[in-house]
Amino acid sequence: MADPLFTVAATLRAAFAQATGLPADSIDPVVRPSDRADAQANGALALAKQVGKNPRDVAAAAVATGLLADSCSSVEVAGPGFINLTFKPAFLATQLAEAASDPRLGVRSATQQRNVVIDYSHPNVAKEMHVGHLRTTMIGDSLVRLLRFVGHRTILENHIGDWGRQFGMLIEHLLDIGETEAAHELSVSDLNTFYREASAKFEASESFKDRARQRVVELQSGDAETLRLWRLLVDESMRSFNEVYARLGVLLTNDDLMGESAYNDMLPIVIDRLRDQGLLVESQGAEVVFPEGFLNREGEPLPLIVRNSVGGFGYAATDLACVIDRVERLHADLMLYVVGAPQAQHLSMVFAVAQMAGWLAPPVEAIHVPFGNVLGEDRKMFKSRSGETVKLSNLLDEAVERATASVREKNHEMSADEQAEVGRMVGIGAVKYADLSTDRIKDYAFDWERMLSFDGNTAPYLQYAHARICSIFRRAQIERASVRAIVPTLAEPQERALALTLLQFDSTVHDTLDKYSPHRLCTYLFELAQAFTAFYEACPVLKDGFEDTRESRLALCDLTARTLQQGLALLGIEAPERM
Repeated sequence: MADPLFTVAATLRAAFAQATGLPADSIDPVVRPSDRADAQANGALALAKQVGKNPRDVAAAAVATGLLADSCSSVEVAGPGFINLTFKPAFLATQLAEAASDPRLGVRSATQQRNVVIDYSHPNVAKEMHVGHLRTTMIGDSLVRLLRFVGHRTILENHIGDWGRQFGMLIEHLLDIGETEAAHELSVSDLNTFYREASAKFEASESFKDRARQRVVELQSGDAETLRLWRLLVDESMRSFNEVYARLGVLLTNDDLMGESAYNDMLPIVIDRLRDQGLLVESQGAEVVFPEGFLNREGEPLPLIVRNSVGGFGYAATDLACVIDRVERLHADLMLYVVGAPQAQHLSMVFAVAQMAGWLAPPVEAIHVPFGNVLGEDRKMFKSRSGETVKLSNLLDEAVERATASVREKNHEMSADEQAEVGRMVGIGAVKYADLSTDRIKDYAFDWERMLSFDGNTAPYLQYAHARICSIFRRAQIERASVRAIVPTLAEPQERALALTLLQFDSTVHDTLDKYSPHRLCTYLFELAQAFTAFYEACPVLKDGFEDTRESRLALCDLTARTLQQGLALLGIEAPERM
């Protein structure tokens, strides 16, 4: 296993078992990276309580077994019972060789495969995707890639807004301008214009308003012609969404659509099942459930409104139907909702009611993966110069345009077509990385200069580091695969530091998934690129006079490039070989 922490933890588990007489599979040696050594094991503290001994004595007894001798050059018991571990260079080199020979670069598969439903992106029909959809789409897409990489089964669900009263006015506006003209307008202009025109009519004309309301009734009753017109709106909107998805390189397709409309027939079933279990009560004419522990500002029980006083179903009913469908039809045992932080209370109440109803019971989990907002340089919600929400397509246009200009300035030798292609990779990558590299809970300010910089924790910096390594092999006229069987030597401090960072890829991937936080992977990749720069500056690779270390250092270069490329791929970012 190409992870020294994981390997040494297994050894320590056996050592602690010998020292305490406890079963090895019940022991957690608690091995973590340390600034005092390569790693530190803190498991003796908890084990000492179990066996009634001094923690330092337990730690010393584990060290005395000698089981760590093959992997560690120095083992020191410190403080109340910590064990500081310094790895042997040969041990690290063997771990690197294992990682290099593994297509997964030493990343462990999940110990138990889960059936994971990921709910993310969810734009609204007849409205353009805007910058507010960026975070849910990027975070969700990265989590899908990470989950698949470690072996989980994933089901993507794009819960688009494709149902509701607004479709009455949209369909009537479509009929007013003509179906052919409407289809043309939706396909060549922005969706927002169509929506604004329909909304303006609804506000200005009582007759149009009456027609729109009647159309809603026909839509909800399943009128075939109304449903056909509704489908036209959905299809044209999806064409627009899919163009954005294709440019972003995300995994969502039409096969992943599960909009609000998909659950329409289930809403009465939600009511019936809640009523049958005695959970549904009437409150001010509405049908509600009172989940325990939720209070309003006055300290009174807070209801989850399933059906309002006029008989309409709200988001709560649809979200409860989602839980039933995902658990009972899709057999999910983990559901991730990549939804903005303001929805935290709503989702918590939905999950609580689903638990009360027995639809959400262990081992099934529903987890809200919240995120903050994208802000402008003024630290307010990111808007265009005209004060409108920034369209995602326009944002991507500008990113690619700026990146292509930068690539053109830095590399005149590239053809125009290659400059454009690299500019596309850099521009899209910069937007995605700026989003993912921020702790998802926090807001972040959109800053073109920072995100497109070739210095600092940015996608262009990481992409350039990858391309730089590829250029080393081009200059050497050596196939990268030819050095993958080399067991590197780690004589210099910078070689050792790079090796230790490379071998953290496994733990980083699993830590990122455990916390559903892609920024942790971003931080790791930045640290890896920095470690490579320090190595490359201190340890000549192709320079004359260093032939004895050339293959070893080329092996380190190759594994670094592959790890950068794979790490970026897990974020949905491409890694060009030339920049």
